[in-house]
Amino acid sequence: MSKTAFTNFFSGRAKYPNFKKKRNGGSAEFTKAAFKWKDGQVYLAKCSEPLPIRWSRQLPPGCMPSTITVKLEPSGRWSVSLRMNDPRDLKLKGTKKQVGIDLGITSLITTSDGEKVANPKNLKKLHKKLRLAQKSLDRKTKGTNNYQKARLKLARIHAKIKDSRGDYTHKLTTQLIRENQTIVVEDLAVKNMVKKRCDPATTLVARERAPRDHKLARAISDANWGEIVRQLEYKAQWYGRELIKIDRYFPSSKRCSNCGHVVGKLPLNIREWDCPECGTHHDRDINASINILRMGTRGVRQTQAVRPRVAVRRKRSEPATTLVARERRPREGTLTKRGNAHARRLREEQCQSVERP
Repeated sequence: MSKTAFTNFFSGRAKYPNFKKKRNGGSAEFTKAAFKWKDGQVYLAKCSEPLPIRWSRQLPPGCMPSTITVKLEPSGRWSVSLRMNDPRDLKLKGTKKQVGIDLGITSLITTSDGEKVANPKNLKKLHKKLRLAQKSLDRKTKGTNNYQKARLKLARIHAKIKDSRGDYTHKLTTQLIRENQTIVVEDLAVKNMVKKRCDPATTLVARERAPRDHKLARAISDANWGEIVRQLEYKAQWYGRELIKIDRYFPSSKRCSNCGHVVGKLPLNIREWDCPECGTHHDRDINASINILRMGTRGVRQTQAVRPRVAVRRKRSEPATTLVARERRPREGTLTKRGNAHARRLREEQCQSVERP
């Protein structure tokens, strides 16, 4: 049992930790002293026969595994992963192509070149089958053989959705890395977007009580946005490419890529719009990807915040003799109304400073 499990238990965040159950899957890690690597085969400790592994790819010549992890998935499938140091140089030949990417639901990605990649919607394809398998599991008595059969059937459907989603994501990200030298994306807060409420309320209490938009959350989770950005990050390091993240609060969809005008409101159901200043007709996703590319290639990084940040309250500037005077004394680092207006003005100037064509 790990130290983290007991820490969570004594802190009141979890129940008393138990050992891993075979039906829920699990993993075991073997260090260099607990396995033997011989003639391309893996021999675990106290095992005279090698593991019957169906290799996904061969190890590079001259590489020796340092750690082996054996994992059992809930669907009943075993997998073995090997950790090693790869001395090869995988950097690709440089290219001058740059692309901005806007992530979406109908179109999974939209590039600044005007290309749209359709969303495969892996969960939607098997949602009906998954729903029936879940209902069948709920009708079974827990602990019986029929319950285990239904649980295994449900786990295999989940595994199929996971495999198809992961395979498509890997192929898409590898293609983007190979074709482009610089890739610009938005730093999206996917977890916060999944928790979005159906009706925006004016007060905090009403907003917390509002129901969540489960259909939108399911579509965002199925789109796999976070995994796409994560794979682009490490593949860019492998192959010598550059990945730039712009601030999540940059109004990429509401800004005209022709004149730079920013509209006030642009609901999600509006996919095309005309600029009130120059009259240019925009596709929402293509316009956003063009703005993302311009913002990223100008050197604006994730560390530069577009939204003004309120300073943390600290001690009083000067000590006062009475309690009333101490309460009236301004705090150090506290923004006044004039300071908020100035910060808002700086934010608008920064947004308008984007290069125009």
